[in-house]
Amino acid sequence: MAKFLFVTDLDHTLVGDDAALSALNQQLQYHREEHGTMVVYATGRSPTLYQALRQQQEMLDPDYAVLAVGTLIYPGNSTTALPEWADYLSLGWDRDAIVAIASQCPDLVSQPQSEQTPHKVSYFLDEAIAPQLLPQLAAQLRDAASNFQLVYSGSQYLDILPKRGNKGTAVGFLQEQLAIAPERTVVCGDSGNDLSMFTPKQSKGIIVGNARPELRAWYQSVQPNHVYLATGHYANGILEGLIQLGFLKE
Repeated sequence: MAKFLFVTDLDHTLVGDDAALSALNQQLQYHREEHGTMVVYATGRSPTLYQALRQQQEMLDPDYAVLAVGTLIYPGNSTTALPEWADYLSLGWDRDAIVAIASQCPDLVSQPQSEQTPHKVSYFLDEAIAPQLLPQLAAQLRDAASNFQLVYSGSQYLDILPKRGNKGTAVGFLQEQLAIAPERTVVCGDSGNDLSMFTPKQSKGIIVGNARPELRAWYQSVQPNHVYLATGHYANGILEGLIQLGFLKE
């Protein structure tokens, strides 16, 4: 057993089964104390909703929290985001131009102000019209802005982010900051906004058994050797994957 970087989504991945979460917490805390393993939460939640979840659930204090789909990084329990990450995302990012174009689409319903950040523009979008609307929106945005990406997840959430602004690039940034090799990194998730964490082939990945259709479809089409598809749900699936990938002992 040796130190590793543990990165997990929260809703429907780490959180969802309180008994399983407690068991996983015990294993991770022991590994953290014995080997120096680092714990990172990577969630689509805003700082407001993240803090609300921390009040509701018994969760370990993280070494870092990656919030707002990778557009904010906080050390530990700090309330101040890393400014160097914000600077990294800002180059070529024109939020005003993106909002101006997206606001002309009546099918996009703006999420609450608490979910909007300087590097994230968020909407609700009905799953039935998403396949048709998303390519059209992307084409319109390309005419005004080059630095953007569309992330659709959970069959209703659309986030418009800088190209560099996602969970995967945030994890890569932390690997460099912490000097932890990708091979000693394991990422866990359940939905489309976790996909960017699974695409770097050097890191290991765990998709929980209750994963959303969009992530399961990617797994089935790509069949990635570095990603484990668990049968267990929520934290049970994470614990199963950590054992199967050799990060924890059975």
